[in-house]
Amino acid sequence: MTPTTEIRTVSDITLVTLQGSPSSTRFMADVFDRIAEKQINIDMISMPPNHGANAGLSFTISDEDLIGILELLNKLRAETGIRVSVSSVHHKISVYDPQMKNCPGMAARVFSAIAVTDADIRLITTSEVEISLLVTEADYDAVLAALEEALK
Repeated sequence: MTPTTEIRTVSDITLVTLQGSPSSTRFMADVFDRIAEKQINIDMISMPPNHGANAGLSFTISDEDLIGILELLNKLRAETGIRVSVSSVHHKISVYDPQMKNCPGMAARVFSAIAVTDADIRLITTSEVEISLLVTEADYDAVLAALEEALK
């Protein structure tokens, strides 16, 4: 781990996935506007490549906000016919280093470290300086220990 590499964690995270949603930014804007109206913060956002008119959209919220979003998710399901998947009690583990954008191989180190754990990684988001992984409660300790060992 370089002197600037940090491993940060956040617990009690809920993953929400909307499958078969319209593949338009207008739909996403509407969803996120409606969530914001409920004063719910969104953290990780991920969208796979579109398949025609349909897409998938995943995002995370705090477990404490789950009750507040369920009514909205049921409305979205009724309005659009999308499939909604919700799972709670996850952990976000982020590897942060402002030098990461100039350090080829960081992703290889991170993924090689977690590969040996055979962990259930639910969501991955990245930026130029951070790799964030959403892991299950069952795999949290193993993934965290593997990353700490690989990046020291």
